[in-house]
Amino acid sequence: MQGLIGKKIGMTSVFDANGKNIPCTVVGVGPCVVTQIKTQETDGYEAVQVAFDDKKEKKTTKAMLGHFKKANTTPKRQVHEFPKDNGESINLGDLITVENFSNEQWVNVTGVSKGKGFQGVVKRHGFSGVGDSTHGQHNRLRAPGSLGASSYPSRVFKGMRMAGQDGNRTVKMIGLQIMKIIPEHNLMVLKGSVPGAKGSYLIIER
Repeated sequence: MQGLIGKKIGMTSVFDANGKNIPCTVVGVGPCVVTQIKTQETDGYEAVQVAFDDKKEKKTTKAMLGHFKKANTTPKRQVHEFPKDNGESINLGDLITVENFSNEQWVNVTGVSKGKGFQGVVKRHGFSGVGDSTHGQHNRLRAPGSLGASSYPSRVFKGMRMAGQDGNRTVKMIGLQIMKIIPEHNLMVLKGSVPGAKGSYLIIER
């Protein structure tokens, strides 16, 4: 399998062989159930769809209940598909665990970053503001400054860095090292940080 679905548990730290303390993120990965196998003949491409995290039947649509029933599994909260490895033998309903990965492997992690709400330009884009309060600048310290000319173009250009919603975006972290795999608890310890709050879902790919 090219990847699995997981859930962020929190931060910790581990010591490497040289005694250096390394900040890490603990992720609960799988077990994921194979809910669909897409083929070139039926779908136009090859992929494996997996599902993760149990969900109540009364909160699941009838269409999705039938979909999960084909794989002989309970309803799940998250569904994602990954490219199929060449020569890989996977059947509908198979359980894929964190043991699909190994120590010292490098992975990419995708998640939704924490939402910050409506933020100004200093926090959202790193503007420095006016920087001083001389010459009557008593309320401009974190202001964006001029947005453009007056007579021409008499409007604000698209794409200007201005205040607005910050965070709550899909973020992909590339090249995170797996420090440790704990298969008996379905845990993966990744070097560094990953996007999202505790309890948020993550996509882990090779």
